Amino acid sequence: MKAFALSPPSLLNFKSFTFHHSSSSNPLFPLSFILPSLSPSHLRHRRPIHRHSPIMAAASFNSERARAPPAIPMPSPPLSKFKIGLCQLSVTPDKDRNISHARSAIQDAASKGAQLVLLPEIWNSPYSNDSFPVYAEDIDAGADASPSTAMLSELSRLLKITIVGGSIPELSGGRLYNTCCVFGTDGKLLAKHRKIHLFDIDIPGKITFIESKTLTAGETPTIVDTEVGRIGIGICYDIRFPELAMIYAARGAHLLCYPGAFNMTTGPLHWELLQRARATDNQLYVATCSPARDTGSGYVAWGHSTLVGPFGEVLATTEHDEAIIIAEIDYSILEQRRTNLPITKQRRGDLYQLVDFQRLNSL
Repeated sequence: MKAFALSPPSLLNFKSFTFHHSSSSNPLFPLSFILPSLSPSHLRHRRPIHRHSPIMAAASFNSERARAPPAIPMPSPPLSKFKIGLCQLSVTPDKDRNISHARSAIQDAASKGAQLVLLPEIWNSPYSNDSFPVYAEDIDAGADASPSTAMLSELSRLLKITIVGGSIPELSGGRLYNTCCVFGTDGKLLAKHRKIHLFDIDIPGKITFIESKTLTAGETPTIVDTEVGRIGIGICYDIRFPELAMIYAARGAHLLCYPGAFNMTTGPLHWELLQRARATDNQLYVATCSPARDTGSGYVAWGHSTLVGPFGEVLATTEHDEAIIIAEIDYSILEQRRTNLPITKQRRGDLYQLVDFQRLNSL
């Protein structure tokens, strides 16, 4: 890995974490992070802090240096206002029924004016390690090999809408992935996001689930330009990692979409909290979509699909039953909020840095 000379504090030992890019066709490269780590010797030998005048201190902050290269400015969106539809669906063991049910929900959302429709995580299959291999589809082969995505492609074209297709189990190269597909208004597949952070948890007496028993983690952050703006994609557990949202914000995202299926233990505690945190930290919209709650299933989802605004305000939400939420997104508010609370201009480039190695190496 190429080494970069970084400015003060010079006694910091930096560890680098890199997201690898798996598709050369995607122009929006992933980012890498550099995080400081102080060893005991560093703490013992740190030099005294010298106070500077306010003018010198302000000049040394240089917020642009907190992103290397500097963050990509948020582009002007294709439209300033539009409606989003969040389809909180019940999921059964009947795959054909699940596909037909999702079709009806998408059509319903579009008839109510939604130009962007978001589906839940694992909407065509029960959520279990035993089910993933049985319900998995070969998305790249398409057609009969992937009836779920064939339906999404057809509807996005017929209805002239953008669809963030929740997620389904994907079979590719002998491996299973938890995959979200994004379709444009022409029916073409714009992007495919494979869940980066697998849901491996063990809360004694509450819930144990190890996705890595069957699923393989994705390796590429996914940000995509659509007819309704630049969207960053994450799946469920991905929302717990602020670095991924920081990637998308630094690449000019307007909106983050997280299909997710939080459970009855983590849902009440963290689901809304994490959505509002990601929106507030990055000053953009966050949309989530969960399956409806089925207390008779092996995995019980929390529900509560939600749209959060760039100030962390809950703009629309629902409870745990099936529902289609229609809400308005107004991108003009993004710049207003960033003016009200200008944290992007107040970052301490003298203390920390988010580094995009691929962009640096291409300069």
